[in-house]
Amino acid sequence: MAPSGQRKPIPDEAPHILVVDDDRRLRDLLARFLGDHGYRVTTAANAAEADTRLGHLVFDAMVLDIMMPGENGFDFARRLRAGSEIPILMLTARTESGDRINGLEIGVDDYLAKPFEPRELILRLGNILKRTAQPEPPPAPPRPDYVRFGPFVFGLARGELRQGEESIRLTEREREILTVLAERAGEHVPREQLANQGSAANDRTIDVQINRLRRKIERDPADPLYLQTVRGVGYRLVIDRG
Repeated sequence: MAPSGQRKPIPDEAPHILVVDDDRRLRDLLARFLGDHGYRVTTAANAAEADTRLGHLVFDAMVLDIMMPGENGFDFARRLRAGSEIPILMLTARTESGDRINGLEIGVDDYLAKPFEPRELILRLGNILKRTAQPEPPPAPPRPDYVRFGPFVFGLARGELRQGEESIRLTEREREILTVLAERAGEHVPREQLANQGSAANDRTIDVQINRLRRKIERDPADPLYLQTVRGVGYRLVIDRG
C-alpha cells in the first residue's frame, strides 16, 4: 500500500488521456484528478501542442476545450476526425444547444459544460471508453499435434511428414510452408503469408516451392487433392476430418 498522501503508481496498461486546455490551472487540476482515478495523463495548452503529443504517443481518449487561442476546439476536432477515431470529450463554457449539436455533428463523443462536477467527468469519460473499447479477439484455436491427409501424417511439433512408416524428406522451406498450411488446415492462406519475404510472393518463388512439395505428396501434382490452389488468394491444405 502506498504511504498516506502518495499516489499509487499508475500501471502502463491504464487508459492514457490527452487533456487539451489553455487554462493551466484547469489542466493541472484535471491531470491530478484523472491521475487519482487511475488514468495516465498528458496535457497540452493548445491544438499545436496536442498535434505534437499525438505524433509521438497513442491515447485512449481526449478531453478537449472549445475556447482556445489559435485553432479552437471545434476546428481541431473537425481536423482530427478526418483521419483519427480517438474518442473526444469536449469541455466548454458555452451552454447553447447549437454548440453541442455542432460538436456532435463533427464526431465528438460527448460534451460537458463548465463548470462541471469532477465526478461527472469521470463517469462520462468512463462511458466513452466502454463504448469505444475494441472487443477482445476470440482465442485462437489450439494448434493440432498432427494432421492427416490421405496416406500422410504431418506432425507440427517436429515438422515431420510420414507416409505409413516412411519418413518423407522435406526441405526447411517446405517444412515451414506445410506447418503454416497445417495450422490453418482447410482455410485459404494468402501466398504472402507462405513466402519468406514480401518479394518472394511477387517473383513466384512460393509457387515453385509449392510445386516441389506437391510432387512429394500428390499422386497427380497437376490435379492436386491435398495442396490446392485458391485462385487469386493462395493455397489451402485439405485434411481428413474426424
